[in-house]
Amino acid sequence: MHPETELAQEAPAALAAAVLTSGNRTIVFVVAGVALAALVTARLFGRQVLRAAEGTPTMRRIAAAVQEGANAYLARQLRTIGPFAVVVFLLLLALPADSWSQRAGRSLFFLVGALFSAVTGYVGMRLAVRANVRVAAAAREAAPAPGEPGLEPAEAARRAMRIAFRTGGVVGMSTVGLGLLGAACVVLVYAADAPKVLEGFGLGAALIAMFMRVGGGIFTKAADVGADLVGKVEQGIPEDDPRNAATIADNVGDNVGDCAGMAADLFESYAVTLVAALILGKAAFGDHGLVFPLIVPAIGVLTAVVGILAVAPRRSDRGGMRAVDRGFFVSAAVSLVLVAVAAFVYLPSSYAGLAGVTEPGLTAHDGDPRVLALVAVALGIVLAALIQRLTGYFTETDRRPVQDIGRSALTGPATVVLAGVAIGLESAVYAALLIALAVYGAFLLGGASVMLALFAVALAGTGLLTTVGVIVAMDTFGPVADNAQGIAEMSGEVRGAGAQVLTELDAVGNTTKAITKGIAIATAVLAAAALFGSYRDAIAGAVAEVGARTGELSLSMDISQPNNLVGLILGAAVVFLFSGLAVNAVSRSAGSVVYEVRRQFREHPGIMDGSETPEYGRVVDICTRDALRELATPGLLAVTAPVAVGFALGVGPLGAYLAGAIGTGALMAVFLANSGGAWDNAKKLVEDGAHGGKGSAAHEATVIGDTVGDPFKDTAGPAINPLLKVMNLVALLIAPTVVRFGYGADADAWARAGIAALALLVVVVAVYVSKRRRVAVS
Repeated sequence: MHPETELAQEAPAALAAAVLTSGNRTIVFVVAGVALAALVTARLFGRQVLRAAEGTPTMRRIAAAVQEGANAYLARQLRTIGPFAVVVFLLLLALPADSWSQRAGRSLFFLVGALFSAVTGYVGMRLAVRANVRVAAAAREAAPAPGEPGLEPAEAARRAMRIAFRTGGVVGMSTVGLGLLGAACVVLVYAADAPKVLEGFGLGAALIAMFMRVGGGIFTKAADVGADLVGKVEQGIPEDDPRNAATIADNVGDNVGDCAGMAADLFESYAVTLVAALILGKAAFGDHGLVFPLIVPAIGVLTAVVGILAVAPRRSDRGGMRAVDRGFFVSAAVSLVLVAVAAFVYLPSSYAGLAGVTEPGLTAHDGDPRVLALVAVALGIVLAALIQRLTGYFTETDRRPVQDIGRSALTGPATVVLAGVAIGLESAVYAALLIALAVYGAFLLGGASVMLALFAVALAGTGLLTTVGVIVAMDTFGPVADNAQGIAEMSGEVRGAGAQVLTELDAVGNTTKAITKGIAIATAVLAAAALFGSYRDAIAGAVAEVGARTGELSLSMDISQPNNLVGLILGAAVVFLFSGLAVNAVSRSAGSVVYEVRRQFREHPGIMDGSETPEYGRVVDICTRDALRELATPGLLAVTAPVAVGFALGVGPLGAYLAGAIGTGALMAVFLANSGGAWDNAKKLVEDGAHGGKGSAAHEATVIGDTVGDPFKDTAGPAINPLLKVMNLVALLIAPTVVRFGYGADADAWARAGIAALALLVVVVAVYVSKRRRVAVS
């Protein structure tokens, strides 16, 4: 008998056996309470941030312009993607499920997931645009105006960093609170059917995150690249000089791209990892598998608070990054201890004691499920810590890779670009090896049972989730510090020691953003690998229905079969196409910004001497228009490409397609993120006085390197995370229909061909329209 058919005959019995007992229901209620407590904590952190001083009237006026632009863009973005969400809602209703209750719940919680993802992004952006001026004001106290009271630079730096990181703490606690609350509510309402309903919840979160990531990334990097090329390189003025018409748009972009986009990205990682863990947990651990994957991230909520509070610079620290490291590692260590306690208190000591598991291979499995759960979660936590250290090595200003880029600037822009590309390529290999070792280590824990092995991979993902609260705080810290420096420079009222405080915080922020992108892709790969197991399980269930009638199914993913190899190649190719579309969109939009800023300098010469004010709103409008126009193509590619492959080639090639996308996506995302982060910090290194300082030829070379890295690290790279999970979830949802149309009494070759052709047509038209666009010249 074929192994997939064999699995299919066993899977339904195991899945149907799990129930939500009264004791487990109580635990899930406690988990929901922890999620609500996270939201309350976010509120308290937010009040602390807003109590800080806002600085001078000029600083407040600049901050208000950034707030207005960010709010207007995000509102227009959500209105743009709203109709897309409605279409997917209706399509989910049309896809098959075990009952209409599951079907309706899946579609309803798709909207809930989309709403929570949007809210998470909005909260991140909303507070960040109010915190940035407060960080600048705190730094200004290190060098106040004559007659004003001041602070020691170290104390001013401590206050500024505290405000910035507590802002990130609000976003982090909102992310984990909403993610855990959504999953807990689904489990309470749907019990054993929760994993199927959660597929919709995860898809909603992933889709909105991808749109916010792509759209916000295009906006922020178009403004940033345009501002740098005209302002720094052509006019020789500082990065955030108020004479540059793109500066307000650049600061708006930091918030809609980094804050809103990354918050939504990590929220969907949180949601999708829980989806995979509950689907596989139900099959592998029965009743306990419906609850333990919720207990682990609930512990992470508690330890996130500890980690956020631990981030406070000390006089003995070599730099601000040491304080961030301390918060992260304290949170990770406490999480590991508490997970060990939870595993040994909640889980039985043998697999025979797992209630609701009737599969002979699992109940007779040797070993201790508590040990498997603890080691799997520990692998995820250790992976996060290792990724954190590895990324820091390749992107921190005091490390050799970034210093090597700085030295390469002495020989020109070409060597800067080459050095950054080399660092990105090399670091991607090490990161991929760490992720692969974590996945394989978790897989080995399952022994002879594939289901246990896949559940261990999912638990490793939940281990990573225990650090998400601190990770989101680290990421939001970056753009808040960047914006604070921009407001300070535009106002001209933060000088000397205060300006140096902000420069150092900005460099730390560049590193934290790179680190969080590395951890985010690790989370994406673990979630995708676990979803891959869920995909296998979905196929098994569909095969069971038609297998009894046909008795002859071949659904192997053996790469020696040409159709599967084609699927693998297509999956890898989609990652390249997606990345190319994103970078090209930034290039076109940045070109429009360059022409507009040049026009204003040419037609309004008084801008340079301060007698005329730049038209900031025109650049904001250009970036908004282009971002909203360009985000549709990558989204359509992510949703329709798996449909085309699945219905044209079958579920085996579709599985190979996912494998190709996961492998290539992991390498590509780390390469793009780390090379971009290294280029950015190399520019900071030269600006601080190394190799010639500001205005030197070396500085111009690093600015050019940074403009290449901007769309790498803040648009294409981060967007790969939701891309992988969207494609996995789409494949998971369509797999039963692909099997049904391919085999048995309901087989319909014409229907398969028609659906595949329509999906392919959508991809081709979307890409063609995108490639036909040109740079708009004012």
